[in-house]
Amino acid sequence: MHNRILITGGAGFIGTHLSRLLLADGQKVRILDPLTPQVHGAVPRDLDWLASDGVEFLRGSVTRREDIEKAIADVDHIVHLAAETGTGQSMYEVAKYNEVNTHGTALLVDVLANNRAHSVQRIVLASSRSVYGEGAYLCSGCERSARSGRVYPTARLPEQLIRHQWEPSCPRCGQALVATATREDDAVRPASIYAATKYAQEDLLRIGCESLGIGYAILRLQNVYGEGQSLNNPYTGILSIFSTRVRRGLELTAFEDGLESRDFVHVSDVARSMQLCLTRAEPVNTVINVGSGVATSVLDVARSLTRALGHTPNVRVTAEYRVGDIRHNFADIGRLRELLAYEPQVDITAGLQRFCDWVLTQSLPEDQLGRANAELKARKLMG
Repeated sequence: MHNRILITGGAGFIGTHLSRLLLADGQKVRILDPLTPQVHGAVPRDLDWLASDGVEFLRGSVTRREDIEKAIADVDHIVHLAAETGTGQSMYEVAKYNEVNTHGTALLVDVLANNRAHSVQRIVLASSRSVYGEGAYLCSGCERSARSGRVYPTARLPEQLIRHQWEPSCPRCGQALVATATREDDAVRPASIYAATKYAQEDLLRIGCESLGIGYAILRLQNVYGEGQSLNNPYTGILSIFSTRVRRGLELTAFEDGLESRDFVHVSDVARSMQLCLTRAEPVNTVINVGSGVATSVLDVARSLTRALGHTPNVRVTAEYRVGDIRHNFADIGRLRELLAYEPQVDITAGLQRFCDWVLTQSLPEDQLGRANAELKARKLMG
């Protein structure tokens, strides 16, 4: 069955991969995207595919009611990707993040609620692992007591970071913790404005869909990477930032002690998960983690990326930090396997090589990391 699928923010990184996957399956795709300079550059490039058969492109924003009303006309499903991203920048562009992420999602639900003639059957939301904050940890001290050993530390305070107290400690007994895979039913504790807006998106969409009888899926994406991601945005995408510096012969700088870890998931696995949510016989109507299920430290990924680009690693640990950053988080992907019958196909080694092979075909971007860090320091959000 061929459907018309609206992808908000669809001209971006994930949307591009998803669109091509859907088009190959015979679906019709409508893109709503403002083509913001921070993501696409001052002059958007590499967007010829928007003129492909089966693609309808609308330049517009989820913050404008008239754009949403036009975009949802005659669509069967929606994939809601439109969002401002980046932990650090969200801490001082609070209103902007709230307007696009929270208000944009509320406006989408509002338009659907006031247009009962719409044909939307399902909505897939791209949420974020950031909603967990530090996520789940195990405490050996609490395991030996009558209490559960599974704990959820609060966000690390600036005074802890100043003392280089990188690892969170147990909020109950004060002992050291070991990170464990975070499940969808674990505690939610956003540690940044970005994370708070993503969690607000989840509630708005879940409540709206349930009240309107629309099927939904909320996908909490881990650190998505891969060929096609923006090389122009200095506020998000550690691999893009690192790849530019390696190509320019600059050293790579790792925050804290470099041992903070993330779950890197290739964009092709993310796109396939979204496609499965749209084509599954029944909507999942729940939250699903989308990740690799494997934690990789920043130091390890920096060194592997450098080698994949054909250079010798030159990484300096700075002991600097950003307020709002988490220490560790990786996903329990049991629900992804169970509900979508999907296992991620691209491991970090193969994914990094694919990303680097693509990067080397691109023009060399300006290194903007210094400017982005200076903005954070000026606002006392980086030390």
